[in-house]
Amino acid sequence: MSTMDNVKISVVMSVYNGERHLKESIDSILNQSFQNFEFIIINDGSIDSTNLILKSYCDERIRIINTKNQGLPAALNLGISLAQADIIARMDSDDIAHSTRLEKQLDYMEAHGECILLGTSARVIDECGEYVYTINAIQSWHKIKNRFPNSSFIHPSVVFRKNIFDKIGGYNIFM
Repeated sequence: MSTMDNVKISVVMSVYNGERHLKESIDSILNQSFQNFEFIIINDGSIDSTNLILKSYCDERIRIINTKNQGLPAALNLGISLAQADIIARMDSDDIAHSTRLEKQLDYMEAHGECILLGTSARVIDECGEYVYTINAIQSWHKIKNRFPNSSFIHPSVVFRKNIFDKIGGYNIFM
């Protein structure tokens, strides 16, 4: 049985000319404490060395899709449409995931079937990797609703249920 059978989480990343931080970002996902995931990376028409960096990885969990540049929403819709798992974890090519992110978020989603989307706070770092400040996640449903239609979530910290994403029609590509 392949380790790609019955994956619990599909991590989806779109990258466009992301050579500067891409390796750190990918490594932070591959080195998670939870390992039963697939990692779908959409190379959205990059013209820098992104493709070379992506090709340097030999990990069966990674699936690289090369497309012409179509923009982030369309690239994410494509990646999520290819996902095998019921839980989608978003990741950006210039962010670093905490080593227990997937494990903790999956545990919460499995324990709380009514939860459709989960996000976290984030630590902002500078170009040298030094801590700058923390963005705290809004935890009150009332405050989250009051922010709509703007998002209260830090996108690369989010996990959500694919079936709900599909029901709402994915990301709006006409923004």
